[in-house]
Amino acid sequence: MIVDLKTARGIYHLDLAAQPETAGDDLILPLALARADGIERVVFRCRIERALAQGSLAPSIGRLIESVAPALERDFEIVREAALKSIRSERKLLEISLPAA
Repeated sequence: MIVDLKTARGIYHLDLAAQPETAGDDLILPLALARADGIERVVFRCRIERALAQGSLAPSIGRLIESVAPALERDFEIVREAALKSIRSERKLLEISLPAA
């Protein structure tokens, strides 16, 4: 499921970039932010507490992406810059955490 984010830089598509993973009680979603015109794509990992994920993994992925979209849209510049910096300087994907609360 693709969710559109309206940002100061234009429309970005938020989508699952790879298969979700589990780590302890958390669910990790590899997410991609792709600019609608295709000139930029940034991938990062989003760790979600299992309490927020609620229930079975497969049918709820679309709902989970929709539920994290407002927070990512609000903090878009911070997430984008941190993800780019992590990829360039640390050579690894940024991982952000979203608590259940």
